[in-house]
Amino acid sequence: MADAIVSVVLERIATLMEEKIRDEVNLVRGVKKEILKLSEDLNTVRNVLDDAEKKWYKEKSIKDWLTRLENTTHEMDDVLDEWRYSIFESQMEESNAAAEVPRKQKVLLWWSCVIPSSCLCFKKVVVRREIALKIKQVKARLDLILAEKDRYGFAITEQSSSSSDLPHGESWRVQSTSLIDLKEVCGRESERETLVAKLVAEGSSEQEACGVCVLSVVGVGGLGKTTLAQLAYNDSRVKNCFELRIWICVSDPFDVFGIANDIIVKARGSKPQGTKQLDILLDCVTKSISRKKILLVLDDVWTEDDTLWKALKIALNCGGGLGSKVLVTTRNERVAIMMGASENGIHHLGHLSDKDCWLLLRRIALCGKNEEEYERFDKIGKAIANKCRGLPLAAKTLASLLRFKKTLEEWESVLSSEIWELEKVEVELFPHLLLSYNELSPALKRCFSYCAVFPKDTRIDVERLITKWMALGYLGSNADDGWKIRGREYFENLAAHSLFQDFRKDGDDKIESFMMHDIIHDFAQFLRKNVGSRMEKTTCQACSRLLVSQVKVYRSLLFDRVDDPHLCDALTSVRLLSLRSCRSRGIPKEIEKLIHLRWLELGHNEFACDDDLKSICKLYNLQFLWVNQCELQEIPSEVGNLIHLIHLDLGYNTHLKELPESLCNLRELESLNVEGCANLARLPQGIHKLVNLKHLNVDGTDSLKQYPQGLAHLTRLVALEKFLPCDGSRLGWLKNLNRLSGKMELELEIRRHDSVAAVVEDAREAELWKKMHVHELRLNFHDESSSVWIDVLDALKPHPNLQHLTIYNYNASRLPGWIASPLNQVTYISLRFCESLSTLPPLGKLPLLETLHIIGLSELDFVGRQFLGITTTTSSSSSVGTIIGAFPKLKKLTFSSCSKWKEWEDITAEEENEEEHSEVTASLSIMPCLTELEITFCIRLRRLPHRLLRKVSSSLKKLDISCSTQLKNVYGNKYGQPWKSITQHNPHLRIID
Repeated sequence: MADAIVSVVLERIATLMEEKIRDEVNLVRGVKKEILKLSEDLNTVRNVLDDAEKKWYKEKSIKDWLTRLENTTHEMDDVLDEWRYSIFESQMEESNAAAEVPRKQKVLLWWSCVIPSSCLCFKKVVVRREIALKIKQVKARLDLILAEKDRYGFAITEQSSSSSDLPHGESWRVQSTSLIDLKEVCGRESERETLVAKLVAEGSSEQEACGVCVLSVVGVGGLGKTTLAQLAYNDSRVKNCFELRIWICVSDPFDVFGIANDIIVKARGSKPQGTKQLDILLDCVTKSISRKKILLVLDDVWTEDDTLWKALKIALNCGGGLGSKVLVTTRNERVAIMMGASENGIHHLGHLSDKDCWLLLRRIALCGKNEEEYERFDKIGKAIANKCRGLPLAAKTLASLLRFKKTLEEWESVLSSEIWELEKVEVELFPHLLLSYNELSPALKRCFSYCAVFPKDTRIDVERLITKWMALGYLGSNADDGWKIRGREYFENLAAHSLFQDFRKDGDDKIESFMMHDIIHDFAQFLRKNVGSRMEKTTCQACSRLLVSQVKVYRSLLFDRVDDPHLCDALTSVRLLSLRSCRSRGIPKEIEKLIHLRWLELGHNEFACDDDLKSICKLYNLQFLWVNQCELQEIPSEVGNLIHLIHLDLGYNTHLKELPESLCNLRELESLNVEGCANLARLPQGIHKLVNLKHLNVDGTDSLKQYPQGLAHLTRLVALEKFLPCDGSRLGWLKNLNRLSGKMELELEIRRHDSVAAVVEDAREAELWKKMHVHELRLNFHDESSSVWIDVLDALKPHPNLQHLTIYNYNASRLPGWIASPLNQVTYISLRFCESLSTLPPLGKLPLLETLHIIGLSELDFVGRQFLGITTTTSSSSSVGTIIGAFPKLKKLTFSSCSKWKEWEDITAEEENEEEHSEVTASLSIMPCLTELEITFCIRLRRLPHRLLRKVSSSLKKLDISCSTQLKNVYGNKYGQPWKSITQHNPHLRIID
């Protein structure tokens, strides 16, 4: 983990040396040369850290050296932090001193700037000397540590090089074979059946055209991927299905020459002696397997480089017969995707049950014992097996340890120990996980091992975790404005390596949270267990050594629902602090001393005094701050001192009425959340100064009636879920905000002094059609029926990429033409309480529409055939036409509370029976995917369109006519002719009345 902090310090030194802050460097005169020399030395040592961090596991002296390097570099990071803090503090004091000069004394202001007060000047000198001394002391210790590196003979590697270039660790990669002892296998029956079924299944013609089918088993190290592949490989059904089966242990590196040679040998083919030409070898592969249906197992594949696999795959495609398959086992889902496995072809291996873990552990640990011994160790053995959490390798490792422990007391000792504290586990289990770990880049290594800071069985929020990584410097600086994207990429990479599990996803299939397997958590703890071991121990009686150790190791202190948490001087190096839900009546005064803080969560507390926040405003390094649900009534103007703040959450402070103008000094602020601040009346007028603002959440701010005009200049804004064009605010201010994405809600009303032309022009200036990243749009109209709304809605035409559209309280007689354009990609439309709307546009033309809700259209009395949007086109070369429209993807259709609706026009008999004349007419398909039809509270509708419903046929599963009185009278009798008429081709249709 030394590479992590070394990289952070190097980046910070580079920042300090930049021309734009040369004056800040001059604060500490006399140490500039030492800083530059330190940067040079750290760059040199970083080139050997990749090799050192692979050797520490075997050599204790290297482990001690890395620990000392990491701890001392952390100390240097703290000193650089103090340097940075003193600069900010000095600037703030000078700024405040200048601001306090009375207006009548403005003539003296220039003189006070030229010759600062003696107190400030003296303070600067003292601070400069203290920091200079600390830098020299820490650098001296680092020099001694760096001087030792040469004695270990580390290999120099480029930072981007792959660990596959280095031979160390190969001894842990024991070559697998296709042989298996079924007596050593517990569980996996259902997964074996699933995999065998995929192997022996016949592929479709499209799949056969793509060549050999690639299947993959993916899972973390020690989960049993190879075992499952062996079970399938030796299954009699698989043996009978393939003419030739070949097993190759690939490991790392991916040796194309070696794999090709092995295929030729096992296929009993021939090749020229001593050839070094890959083309010749691959030609021999093709001939060796010519027209044979083969199964090729590639076990333990690591590489993501498709150039290594591509040539071999082409040879297999050319030589393999129909139905040939490749089975790949890997720890990394990216490998499976690279090799061509489809989503259905990737099998994510699950964990063993606790019962199977105990059977496996008992079979080894109590080998040769009788039933009496089984019963004696049964209870405690099951408890130990539960610690394995379904990881077979962990069960085998603990079993081999327990095999030599004869008493219950010895088994109790194993049960009470942390996994990573057991020497047997460290020797036999963790090396398998180290293989995966060593494949990661230094950035991914530090991000992964940090996750051990969370208690076991914690559900971890991905977005919040990424902010923690950023605050610790793991994602680099914020100079390129891409830390969130980088953090998400890091997370997805770690997830693909099977290091995380139990994912929960949002509606866009994006992972929102996850958990860690207990063994993986223990391994992450093991990676960090010596960090901070040489740092000072606490003398504070209130702080435990464990608490201080956590701060030293993770730079984090995450209290949660702890009453009156104590903060002492031993915790001053903390970077991340959470006091969430600690029922604090005030912010601890000691927080002022935590000058290294980057990340602070104070949400869900009730602060008695708003002045408490002023102590936070001296934490000039702060980047992330949560003070949501804290009963705040006022935000102090000093918040403008937090110039490095990236995220500020003030949500659900319901008494908060305004934000200080000084908040607009936060030039690096990217996210401002005031959601649920029900009494917030306005936003700062200087909001245009927040040039980096990307997320502005104002949902639930019912008292907010006006946006400042400066909003129009926030061109980096990507999230603005609600916009209120009233009391001076204009829709046209959205014109240049073309990065807006996700969800957007517009509240629309006509002001008395606005002309019709001005309202329409304002809507047109918003240029919603350019907002290509907005996927969900809700339009809320707040005035009575007006003809101007037709033109306004027409001017608010969104980009075709829009997926969800809701129109609420639109009171005009018709909708604009763009809503039914076949170019739209919309999948969901909801028309709600559009009381003046008397006709429906041809929404059937929408090619991707899946859900349509029509609710509260009180003037709708007739739904005609044009609603289906049916049009026919005929090519010059054929008399058979092509049907466009008729809702090709619609799954759910709802009509509700349409009180005047009397008739739904049916299709013609010719259209219903078009299949009989398909040689000369177009093929008509109506709502082929419809599964749910709801017609509720439509009290005047007397009849359903029978021909249309028969055309929908068997796809329709549910018909809901609740509270539609006349429909219930006609179709409520399941033995009556009307019901039989619409169900003659669909006897499984279920009615709800």
